[in-house]
Amino acid sequence: MKIVDLEIKGIASNSKEIKKGFIFVAIQGNRQDGNRFIKEAIARGAGIIVVEKEAPQIKVPEKVVFLVVNNCRKFFAQATHNFYGAPSNKIKVIGITGTNGKTTISYLIEAMTKKSNDECGVIGTINYRFKGKTIIAKNTTPGSGKLQSLLRKMYLQKVKYCAMEVSSHALDQERVAGINFSHAIFTNLTQDHLDYHKNLENYFLAKAKLFCTLPPASKAIINNDDKYSHRIRQLTKAKVLTYGIENKSNVMAREINFKRHSTEFSLVAGQINIRMKTNLIGRYNIYNILAAVAWGISEKLPIQDIKSAIEKFKHVPGRLERVNCSRDFSIFVDYAHTPDALFNVISALRPLVKGKIIVIFGCGGERDKLKRPQMGKVVTELADYAIITSDNPRSENPAWIIKDIAQGIQKSNYCIVPGRLAAIRKGLSLINKADCLLIAGKGHEDYQILKNKVIKFSDRKVVRECLKSMK
Repeated sequence: MKIVDLEIKGIASNSKEIKKGFIFVAIQGNRQDGNRFIKEAIARGAGIIVVEKEAPQIKVPEKVVFLVVNNCRKFFAQATHNFYGAPSNKIKVIGITGTNGKTTISYLIEAMTKKSNDECGVIGTINYRFKGKTIIAKNTTPGSGKLQSLLRKMYLQKVKYCAMEVSSHALDQERVAGINFSHAIFTNLTQDHLDYHKNLENYFLAKAKLFCTLPPASKAIINNDDKYSHRIRQLTKAKVLTYGIENKSNVMAREINFKRHSTEFSLVAGQINIRMKTNLIGRYNIYNILAAVAWGISEKLPIQDIKSAIEKFKHVPGRLERVNCSRDFSIFVDYAHTPDALFNVISALRPLVKGKIIVIFGCGGERDKLKRPQMGKVVTELADYAIITSDNPRSENPAWIIKDIAQGIQKSNYCIVPGRLAAIRKGLSLINKADCLLIAGKGHEDYQILKNKVIKFSDRKVVRECLKSMK
């Protein structure tokens, strides 16, 4: 092996980001193989090339070194962690994983830290933000280089906490390897992403990786009512703190009273027993609140600060977000795009709606096809009427996606309107006094992916514009 005295000026897995003195890690991804871009990386000035297999037989400059490792993804994550000065050792990183609830919990934790006059960064589905700066999120959990860079910037800006949504893809692809999580939160596990993980067991094992790697000094906050909670507890060495409604837990909600615009419940945790009120509705949001409260209690935040933050919290963008329409019916936009999420949100609305519940929904293309008929079944069983439309079809034919959805439907209480704008107009034409229209699937998103085009489309904006044209 050649010995080279090289000042490392950067590290990247994208050859386009390589500059003189950089390390290039040739990661074999799902769509691109980094080994194909080794020559380009060398031409751009890479001094070290990291590969998993033996070094390719190509002519390279004398000062270029090939480094063979067992796992390029893990190497990249740990190398960027070290390159950026191990920022997760200097700020408290809270990893939040599970099928549903991650975004809401991150927002609640952020609200609680602000109430206690602490700075909290957030990395998640909607955006990445800290200290008043907002960055567009391309992935729920960014790649290792971007992630470590963000954590480094947060540390330099004296941010104390970072609430991070940790996706199953990120865990499987080792994006968070090397991060020192002070806390990890498990919300729940239901079917999603089986296009990637192939089966529910693989999906669970990906989520479980977050807890398997926690050191004893960290804390694992676990939804004790979820059927996978017992396995998570067995797999982690961290101190476990549970929350729940049904099973006895460290942090519990009792005497829950669901109202049209709010929810009240008693928070019970050790010696704490206080009545709380929240603007969030639905049983699933009580679980989200309990997860955030359990974290706050573990961090010894004043209970009155926790209570105040929860009670003043309004909503999360695109999560059962009410569209103000000054009419005698209700309209909500929600991100629900799994069978379980749709079940939860429709079930939350049912006792609060005197009239009919009409749901507009679709399924994303190039994603878990097995959940499509299940989503069709859930919506038509729980709602009074369904309008099946396009979500983000991507390269798939929208008609094929809709056909998959319809295969799970056994009732006749639905229609098909492929165009999303036309579907929203259809929904508004059907709504009457005391009814509720739920537009599901895209939530906060302000775009739609059609084949190779990304067009501007916001459910919230479109429904407001349609309402203006209504008599």
